[in-house]
Amino acid sequence: MAVLDPVILFFVLGVAAGLMRSELRLPAPVYEFLSMVLLLAIGLKGGAELGRQSLPALLPQVAAVAAMGAIMPLLAFPVLHVVGRLKRADAAAIAAHYGSVSVGTFAVATAYLTYRDIGFEAYMPVFVVILEIPAIIVGVALARGIAMETRWKRMAHEVLLGKSIVLLVGGLLIGWAVGAEGLQPIGFLFFDLFKGVLALFLLEMGLIAAGQLGSLRHHGPFLVAFGLGMPLVGAALGLGLAAAFQMSLGGTVLMATLAASASYIAVPAAFRLIVPEANPALSLTASLGVTFPFNILAGIPFYHHLAARLEGGL
Repeated sequence: MAVLDPVILFFVLGVAAGLMRSELRLPAPVYEFLSMVLLLAIGLKGGAELGRQSLPALLPQVAAVAAMGAIMPLLAFPVLHVVGRLKRADAAAIAAHYGSVSVGTFAVATAYLTYRDIGFEAYMPVFVVILEIPAIIVGVALARGIAMETRWKRMAHEVLLGKSIVLLVGGLLIGWAVGAEGLQPIGFLFFDLFKGVLALFLLEMGLIAAGQLGSLRHHGPFLVAFGLGMPLVGAALGLGLAAAFQMSLGGTVLMATLAASASYIAVPAAFRLIVPEANPALSLTASLGVTFPFNILAGIPFYHHLAARLEGGL
């Protein structure tokens, strides 16, 4: 068995090509198509499994995951604002990124587990959807305070009707409605080709991440330290939550990965609308330039190691 999943090497190729200033770049429509397929595939798989579950039995886990998504920005904000001396709006925006979730990182983690024949709770995509929302609300509150003039209605529209949420929730509902058998006619695109689509997606993400690395020279070592340290804090919370709900080894790895990841789609879109004074370069440099590569290359295997130790009683 290869030491590295081949999809990870596509990401490495993208980073290397970007750092060498190669002309390699996926056309924007292709990248959009790949991201749509990934989001729908994750939603469809989760929805098919959700139809087999008792929804009331999942409510405690859903509530706990939502609480974790709200707590993470509260932990990150004082570090960013006080220790990092970032402006309030910038600190709140970065904190919201780290309370939310990276769908790309989740997709890589599921591929990592599948590559190693490690099973996991198939309803995990439900938690991906849940984690997109609380962190944005808390982040906006940290930046603006609870005030009537805050454009909560516009924020709700941006968050709930953004591309990622619509595709994930839509996929969940379709998968739940038709079940695994009903999805078989479209399984070739969304399931059989999943790893190939993910590989091309990661190639482009590597190119984008390489473009963010240059910004680190302007913002010092703090964002690097935060971008590497905050995922470990999140992973610890995710591991504890998974242990509390007695999740499988694979489910524990995914829960840690979700908590350790940082958004680079939903949160930037929401903050661009509600808190336009926040500098998106700072948030994307930390989440996409530091945390995403760390999780892809080292974080997920490390969370697997910790989950295995936890399952074995350390």
